[in-house]
Amino acid sequence: MDDHESGDRRPADQEMARVLKTAPLRIASGIDPSSGSIARWNHGELHDVVEPMIDHVVMTYIGTSQRLERRSGKHTSSGMARPGAVTIIPAGSSARWDISGNVDVVQLYLPQETLTRIATEADKAAQALLLERTGHPDPITSRLLATATEALDGSAALDSLFRQQLTELLATRVLSAHTGIPEVSHLHSGGLPPHVLRRSIDRLRSESETDVSLAALAAEARLSRFHFCRAFKASTGLSPHAWLRQHRLERAMAMLRDPSMSVLSIALELGYGSQTAFAAAFKRLTGVSPTDWRRGAS
Repeated sequence: MDDHESGDRRPADQEMARVLKTAPLRIASGIDPSSGSIARWNHGELHDVVEPMIDHVVMTYIGTSQRLERRSGKHTSSGMARPGAVTIIPAGSSARWDISGNVDVVQLYLPQETLTRIATEADKAAQALLLERTGHPDPITSRLLATATEALDGSAALDSLFRQQLTELLATRVLSAHTGIPEVSHLHSGGLPPHVLRRSIDRLRSESETDVSLAALAAEARLSRFHFCRAFKASTGLSPHAWLRQHRLERAMAMLRDPSMSVLSIALELGYGSQTAFAAAFKRLTGVSPTDWRRGAS
C-alpha cells in the first residue's frame, strides 16, 4: 500500500470514471460524506493503473464472469469477477489492473472515518484498515451490495436513507470479514421503547431530509446507527428504509385516488425527480403503473 497523503488521492468516482473510460449507469450520494456513495458501472476491458483514492472501494458483480488480475510492485493477485465475490481497493493503495472483458459492477465508496466509528462503537481497539481483496468469495457482502441495484428508485429521501442504512451494514460486515479484526459484537438487542419509536416514526413522516437521516434518527434514540436499524426492525418488522418506502407508497395510493392530482404532481410531491422515476418505483412495488392502479381503484 502506498503511503500517500489524503491530498494526493482522488475521489473514487472520478478515478473510476478515468480508469473505466465511461460514466456510471447510476450513482447515489448525499451531503453527508460519512455515508459514502454507491455507483453502478458497466465497462469494457481494463488495462490500467488505478491511482490512490480518498475512500475505500468495495465492489461486487452482477451477471458477470471475468478473470481479474491486480499487480502491485512484485505482488500479483487474481480472482474472478462474478456474483458472490467482492473486490476491495483500500484507500490510498495503487495497482495495475487487467480485465479482458465486460464487467457489470456495483461499488461502494466507503470513508475510513465510517469504519473507525463503527470499530469504536464495538469497543475494538485495533485500527480498522481494510485488506486488499481480488474476486474474493463473500456472498454476504456481495448480496448486501447487490441490493442497491433494486432499491435505489429516484426519490431523494428514500435513496438517501437506503444508502445510509446500507453503508452501516456493509461497513459493519467488512470490519468483521476484511480487516483482520474479530467479529464485531452487537450488544443491543430488542426493540425501541414505545416513546422512542413514536419519535422515530414522526421523523420518518417528516418532509425534511435532515429529519430522516440515519444519523439524526439514531442520535435521538441514543443508539449507534447500526443498532438503531436493528432495534427499529425488531419493533416494526421493517428496516427504516423499508418503513419509509411503505409509508410513501400508501401516500401515493391516497393521492392517486384524488382525480384532481396528476401523476406528475404526485411524483414531485413525494420527492421523485421525474414522473418516470416515480412510475418505475411504483410499478416495482405494486406490479402496475400509477395510471393503471388509479384506473383500477376508481
